[in-house]
Amino acid sequence: MQKGDEVILTVESLAGEGKTIARQDGMVYFVENAIPGDTVRARVWKLQKKYTEARAVEILAPSSLRVQPRCKHFGTCGGCKWQNLAYESQLQFKHRQVVDAFTRVGGFENPDIQPVLGCEDQYFYRNKMEFTFSEYRWLTDEEMKREEEIGKEIALGLHIPQRWDKVLNLEECWLQSEMSARIVNTVREICKVWNLSVYSSHTESGYLRHLVIREGKRTGEVMVNLVTTTDWPEAMQNMSSLLVKHFPEITTIVNNITSRRSMVAFGEQEKVYYGPGFITEKIGEYTFRVSANSFFQTNTLQAERLYNVACNLAGLQPNDVVYDLYSGTGTIAIYLSHAVERVIGIEVVESAIIDAEQNAELNRISNCYFLQGDLKDRLTKNSAWLQDHPRPSIIVVDPPRSGIHARVIDQIIKLLPERIVYVSCNPATQARDARLLADRGYVLHVVQPVDMFPHTDHIETVAFFTRA
Repeated sequence: MQKGDEVILTVESLAGEGKTIARQDGMVYFVENAIPGDTVRARVWKLQKKYTEARAVEILAPSSLRVQPRCKHFGTCGGCKWQNLAYESQLQFKHRQVVDAFTRVGGFENPDIQPVLGCEDQYFYRNKMEFTFSEYRWLTDEEMKREEEIGKEIALGLHIPQRWDKVLNLEECWLQSEMSARIVNTVREICKVWNLSVYSSHTESGYLRHLVIREGKRTGEVMVNLVTTTDWPEAMQNMSSLLVKHFPEITTIVNNITSRRSMVAFGEQEKVYYGPGFITEKIGEYTFRVSANSFFQTNTLQAERLYNVACNLAGLQPNDVVYDLYSGTGTIAIYLSHAVERVIGIEVVESAIIDAEQNAELNRISNCYFLQGDLKDRLTKNSAWLQDHPRPSIIVVDPPRSGIHARVIDQIIKLLPERIVYVSCNPATQARDARLLADRGYVLHVVQPVDMFPHTDHIETVAFFTRA
């Protein structure tokens, strides 16, 4: 077999990153642009010893699981890779993904993995979207034929998968809101008319970098954050005036300014041009202040379900002391504070600690204490604070995708909590850590998956442990 060869395949199941799996003549194929049950003609584009990667170029017999994708950009943009797969089938795959992680990675026999809690709003569910400016717009096949006459133009949208030099000009998007897509289109046109320059990491010059839109799904508040290379007050004042005129729903506009070469939508300096410089959002009965660079769960309504799962599994009692590790902006700590004696949150990012303290004050909560620092240090050499607080009866952890650091697990064991609630966005690393906890005397009782991101392969899970 050679690169460029075509082969007829029947797709068996889903894999990660929007790909599917087919097997033929002892070879495993990872197939793009297909779903389980499809029979496709696929073109090979990558050959490895143990597997081959291919792209479906023709659907010969469509799967019964296929549905019509809603978005006109589906298949080009990488935002919703499963929009052509029935939602119930998406949930079934995500459940299988969690089961596989805990049995294969974690080594658990017959773990209690509950059915996935699906998302009622399968579209327009995100409260935050980051869009990228580029000089190089992704061209259709027809446009490629006249690429020279099109030339450079400002593109604003999402990166094409595996093509960080190309950006798809989004005309619509089913992830955040219809208004969000209109804001993107308006900002793009303004920048074109004003002939604003786009930052290039190659030349390290240019003005425009990112557009970030945040929405309060429960409050209706809207933030527009333009990320630029330099401070240009006149341009931002004019941009703000036009946006507020066209979109009176916008409640605040900020400009994040960064000189970093890396294309990250985060500024070293922030200037507010309209409104208070933040929005508020509600989860349950609590209100949270969300600034431009705050971490906040991207799916507001499902975040509430996720936190309810964590609270219910923990079996909170009035005399419980909770340590919330990797506490972020304090959303979990605040959400369960009403049912326990006190909560101590620990987070390495200083700005997140400031947000957490402001959120506790905003909600008039006096039993939450937030500490800034690396968990490895806060639980070992910088642990004088332990003298001021009782030992935990419950530990809640919500780490990044890489999971819990091994030294942190060691310290969790030494604290001897009765119960552990582990919230994760990566079942594989959660299963790995679950095995470490099980080998050190903790019993895994149940894992509850929650679908925070319909039409993608991402899944959040809550695992509950007790001390044996």
